[in-house]
Amino acid sequence: MQKIRNPFKQLNRFEWTLWAVSAIIVIAAFLIPEKKDIPSLVASLIGVTALIFVAKGMVLGQALTVVFAVGYGIVSWSQKYYGEMITYLCMSAPMAISAIVSWVKHPYKDSAEVQVSKLSKKAWLFLSLAALLVTVAFYFILQALGTANLPVSTLSVTTSFFAASLTFLRSPYYALGYTANDVVLIVLWVFSAVADLSYLPMVLCFVMFLLNDLYGFFNWKRMEKRQAKDE
Repeated sequence: MQKIRNPFKQLNRFEWTLWAVSAIIVIAAFLIPEKKDIPSLVASLIGVTALIFVAKGMVLGQALTVVFAVGYGIVSWSQKYYGEMITYLCMSAPMAISAIVSWVKHPYKDSAEVQVSKLSKKAWLFLSLAALLVTVAFYFILQALGTANLPVSTLSVTTSFFAASLTFLRSPYYALGYTANDVVLIVLWVFSAVADLSYLPMVLCFVMFLLNDLYGFFNWKRMEKRQAKDE
């Protein structure tokens, strides 16, 4: 079992800076439009905080991801992005809860860091087939619901599935899955922000998510090398 420690003491100077800059940019974006969308701001701040701890391989990141998924699902519902709502409430949140269990059961030695896992070719094949089935199924579900920006919303489901699954499986490539998802979501929320600037924080939120996820991939690959060397 992982020991309970003050998670903020585990962040290095760069990580503190990345988190602070992310939070400041999200808050600044919130102040720009005349109409303020509080749920979007709160969800964004929770999201950027979750990512810095996920990048560290710490269980707290997954706990915050659950909270973010619920908040983001509510914001998505308000914009009729039903794909996002269903994905985050019915897939991302449950997968994050499962990841909490998985990460707690697989700590790296006696630290707060999770043990990095390497996926087999068989696992990658199974994951790809599952993603294809999920994508096809969700396309027709979202089409029936009259989801806004259907192609982009469907692509978001695909990238979210890969990202959430790889996070549960403790693979460094979870971060690339989320990076792809970030790009999709930036496009998706730009559509909303063009019509209503109060959603600009969501655009900048996912821009910062993109930077955090790129750092997450770098740090997890570094963790993977260090853990392999220590064995």
